[in-house]
Amino acid sequence: MSTFSSSPAAGKAVGSIGSRVHPAWVLLGGITVVFHLGLIFYGLTPALVSRPIHMALALPWVLIFAARTPFERWSGWLLTGLGIAACGYIAFNEEALSQQYGFIDTHLQMIIGVFLIGLALEAARRAIGWPLPLVAVTALLYAVFGAHIPGQFGHPGLPMQSFVGTLTIAEGGLWGSLTGVSVGVVAIFVIFGAVLNAGEAGQGFMNMASAFAGRLTGGAAKVSVISSALMGSISGSASANVASTGAITIPTMVRLGYPRALAGGVEAVASSGGQIMPPLMGAGAFVMVELTGTPYTQIMAAAMLPAILYFATVWVGINAYATRHDLSPMAESDRPSGKEVMITSLFFAVPFVILLERIFLGGYTPQYAASLAIFAGMLLLFFDVTLSFSLRGFASRMADAMVTAGRQVAIIGAIIICASLVIGVLSMTGLGVKITSGILSLSNEMLWPALLLTALACLVLGMEVPTTAAYVICVSVAGPALIALGLEPLLAHLFVFWFALLSTITPPVCGGVFIAAGMVGENWLKVAMKAMALGIGLYIIPLAMVANPDIIRLAFDPFAAVFDAVKIAIGLGGISYGVIARRPLWLRVLLVVAGALVIFAV
Repeated sequence: MSTFSSSPAAGKAVGSIGSRVHPAWVLLGGITVVFHLGLIFYGLTPALVSRPIHMALALPWVLIFAARTPFERWSGWLLTGLGIAACGYIAFNEEALSQQYGFIDTHLQMIIGVFLIGLALEAARRAIGWPLPLVAVTALLYAVFGAHIPGQFGHPGLPMQSFVGTLTIAEGGLWGSLTGVSVGVVAIFVIFGAVLNAGEAGQGFMNMASAFAGRLTGGAAKVSVISSALMGSISGSASANVASTGAITIPTMVRLGYPRALAGGVEAVASSGGQIMPPLMGAGAFVMVELTGTPYTQIMAAAMLPAILYFATVWVGINAYATRHDLSPMAESDRPSGKEVMITSLFFAVPFVILLERIFLGGYTPQYAASLAIFAGMLLLFFDVTLSFSLRGFASRMADAMVTAGRQVAIIGAIIICASLVIGVLSMTGLGVKITSGILSLSNEMLWPALLLTALACLVLGMEVPTTAAYVICVSVAGPALIALGLEPLLAHLFVFWFALLSTITPPVCGGVFIAAGMVGENWLKVAMKAMALGIGLYIIPLAMVANPDIIRLAFDPFAAVFDAVKIAIGLGGISYGVIARRPLWLRVLLVVAGALVIFAV
């Protein structure tokens, strides 16, 4: 969700965001932060008030702040003004609209409804490009014209007043439960990440990783793995993670003589795992809470061991590459002193401890605990890496945090609001049920063929759609089929979420790889091949979870969960070493086969 500055040097390279933008954007970011934090402490705000305001606050960032051409800028101002007025209409007339039960009864409401749908599509297009809006447009066209489709994939038809009304003046569609997650939970953790990003937490992550792994063989690569796991658990964005940690780790690896393709691949695959690493897991974990009804703490516990296995597999892969290349440790002069590690670690340890203590011991909701951690993080903005107190430094860092928070909340909000249109259409037309039936029929009602079909769908959709949106759409249509074939709901959701990540390192569209390749100055396909070999766990672990379901039951049966985790770790170690290491071919094949048998047959 947020981009970290990994060091003072990196921070200077990135620049102080707040110092480069008009103070009005700092103010707007501050309003966004106050509004979302206020909802946590005030509470009980009607959905048709809080969710339209959430969209209204996002519009200036997506339509004006990110404008690249004069046309985008002036059209952004026009759309933002009209959009704020339309959202204001919904919020101010919430009580009356709630009595209409999603049925439009005036021409003005129809105009506002159609405009809001178009605005949601355009906001998502400007935020992340065409693919997700095109998926949403296809769904909308199906809803309008699906009555003319013969056979089982047609539907009886939807009155336009009911269709547009359900999407725009009721708690469905644009203002559905998914948008509620964006308003009440995701935004809070985005703000948390932005506050940590503005301070010295990134430097703390890097220092701790360097002190722990820098002296080992392949030390620079292992520092990348650890720091990316820590940062990615908050940022939830592979691209942001590559750009931030990669600014330090990639040059270090190249300077130590690592092949450029390997340096880029290590960073891409390590950064991609941040979205599956508790405690935060980006936006996906909180959407999963809403879709499954499973408490956040249980999702975090279920995701813990598979995430550790992912990074352990990357670690083994680095050791395997050490049989091919001289992967030197980091020089002692490049590693921080114990005092540096202790001081800089405070900048992430204090907020993290507060967050986890309030969730697990205090019994508070994740968003309330995160709010308290945000306030602690804001207090730490008074201090720099030397623990020097500075009001001017606080103002600059706080401005950065406000701008970053406002922009990131807006981007994720635009994605989720657009995806909510797809979910609304699936619900109203029954298309989700029909696709589920199609998957069951195509797989001959067998679980493993259905899993492979779902994985392929996740890979294709994830190529052009952000992970959270790909997960939401795929699980909405494939999740019920997997559950019907005997998979427990949480396992089905974790399976889909993991495979929605495949596109970050898998050609032809692999965002994390493209960024890493650009930073290291190497052909992107070479970087992708290294990333896929190192990240082989991303392809195998979701299937291993299905074959060994106890691994996600850490909260209920820790002995069985750890037993399965150890078994999978042994198998993954054999597969990874067999795929990468410079050893006789027969031995490598034997390792891969033995590893697969340990995971799926023992």
